[in-house]
Amino acid sequence: MKIAITGGIGSGKSYVCRLLEEKGIRIYDCDSAAKRLMRTDSLLQQQLTGLIGPDTYMDGVLNKAAVASFLLQSKANAHAIDAIVHPAVERDFRQSGYQWMECAILFESGFHRLVDRVVVVTAPQQVRLQRVMDRDHISREKALQWMQQQLPQEEVVRRAHYCISNDGIEPLEPQMQRLLEHLEDIRNGIDNQSGNIQ
Repeated sequence: MKIAITGGIGSGKSYVCRLLEEKGIRIYDCDSAAKRLMRTDSLLQQQLTGLIGPDTYMDGVLNKAAVASFLLQSKANAHAIDAIVHPAVERDFRQSGYQWMECAILFESGFHRLVDRVVVVTAPQQVRLQRVMDRDHISREKALQWMQQQLPQEEVVRRAHYCISNDGIEPLEPQMQRLLEHLEDIRNGIDNQSGNIQ
């Protein structure tokens, strides 16, 4: 059974993943994998250079400024980059042997097709905004702009199987324990129903 952890910017998804890894669960990080593949996959490098231009790589090193400039010019450009990078990440995940993945844009990328269960980490908008502002040292307006580029949290919750609340009030440990017990029940054929773990 393959499981994805997702959640919007500032939800604390990566923090929850770190806690799960402390329990011995290996989690494939889609964002890190994309960056690694853009550095190391020769086919991906050829495709990106063909799309963006000869300045994409300088002496074999990814030119982040050139990629960012191209990406921010239009949504079509961003989609064109995704159309190259996402299939490479999908192939890499399929070959990785991992059962768990962490993916911020799970539904936008179509990676939800690769898993059996989706866990979303949530937090109130104000909490998420403050976390992003503190972490990245940016304005509230900028943090809100980034948040609005992702699927609304309510939509992700609607499409997920389980919800972990990371609001800073409800303890995470009991929620994760219930999730792991529920997934084990499913593996053992005890409970084949999906539903939110609250």
